[in-house]
Amino acid sequence: MTDLLDELQWRGLVAQHTDLEALREHLAAGPVTFYCGYDPTAASLHHGHLVQLILMRHLQLAGHRPLALVGGATGQIGDPRQSGERQLQPTEVVRGWADNLRAQISRFLDFEGPAAATMVNNLDWTQEMSAIDLLRGVGKHFRIGTMLAKDIVARRLASDEGISYTEFSYQVLQANDFLELFRRHGCTLETGGNDQWGNMLGGVELIHKVEGAQTHVLTTPIITKSDGTKFGKSEGGAIWLDPTMMSPYAFYQFWLQVADADVIRFLKIFTFLDRESIGALEAEVAERPHQRAAQRALAEEVTRLVHGDAELARVLAATQALWGGGDLREIDEATLTAATADLPRATLTVGSSTIIDALVDTGLEKGRGAARRTVAAGGASVNNVKVVDEDAPLSEAGLLAGGRVLIRKGRRHLAVVDFG
Repeated sequence: MTDLLDELQWRGLVAQHTDLEALREHLAAGPVTFYCGYDPTAASLHHGHLVQLILMRHLQLAGHRPLALVGGATGQIGDPRQSGERQLQPTEVVRGWADNLRAQISRFLDFEGPAAATMVNNLDWTQEMSAIDLLRGVGKHFRIGTMLAKDIVARRLASDEGISYTEFSYQVLQANDFLELFRRHGCTLETGGNDQWGNMLGGVELIHKVEGAQTHVLTTPIITKSDGTKFGKSEGGAIWLDPTMMSPYAFYQFWLQVADADVIRFLKIFTFLDRESIGALEAEVAERPHQRAAQRALAEEVTRLVHGDAELARVLAATQALWGGGDLREIDEATLTAATADLPRATLTVGSSTIIDALVDTGLEKGRGAARRTVAAGGASVNNVKVVDEDAPLSEAGLLAGGRVLIRKGRRHLAVVDFG
């Protein structure tokens, strides 16, 4: 059986660690309680958080006990960013976002059994502390020189904007979280993204000073593409896990577009496929890259993981309907809207507009003569049904969900007609 840490390293889920061999022995000695924190600084988690959730799941499957921390306290402050000071959100907004994050996290972990996960909120202990408690019990163990030397703090201090005491104090609160979880739950391992390395070490040092105990830190790398650029931005922004912020169809399509140079590495990181399956897909990429079998596997596995089997089935049905000639009437309005968002479109009048109007007004054809030739040659369809009568009006009977029709020229050129 492959050692857990060896497996995590093979998958590319290990960046920095306090003492790898000591951690290996610690994990092998028995169930370890570990935690990862998620701050509600937005209404949803994104693909970067997904890496942490997958790491937590790997550890839980190996028998270790997860503590999923939602930062009801730290989320009101915000971890310092390179781009400048965060805008503080109202407490009720942060509370609502924290509820969203708890619901999202709960889908990835098991909350029953010997390795049952526990959801915790750092507001529970932070709001109980007075300023004196924080300064005497925690603050006295931190040295300003060390805090100032942390990379993100140093960068912000060198910038025109600087850094507020509020964000500067974030590292103290995060360290205190590890101490509290050590005391309350026997937590001895913190996991997180590599950008949190300095903050996470603060917790290890605080526990050592206050309790005299050894604890551990394990970070995952910041995911980049093969060209060195950061992975995970779409035209609409972040790759959100919330289906109301990024539709399952758009989510699936994002993963489907991953480059050949990145897809095997991302299969290791973002899926639970075994080595044999990933090896077979790697051979497919080398021998038949045009078939994009690895990309389809990646998109399906990640969409299933985040959105479930039912949503994946809807996404695959929509994809088949749009590009494989399936039944467009089976697609629900939300999925159809997402699937056609980037297509050319026009607004016409139902009952009086024809396929000729649709081809010209959507830009699929440059003129009415060209549109007529396309129809005569059998190259135009409405909702995947070939049009034979160029004068037949587009009718209400043919409307898809949301009051629209899909116009196709040839096999690959699509447009949408909305009816006003």
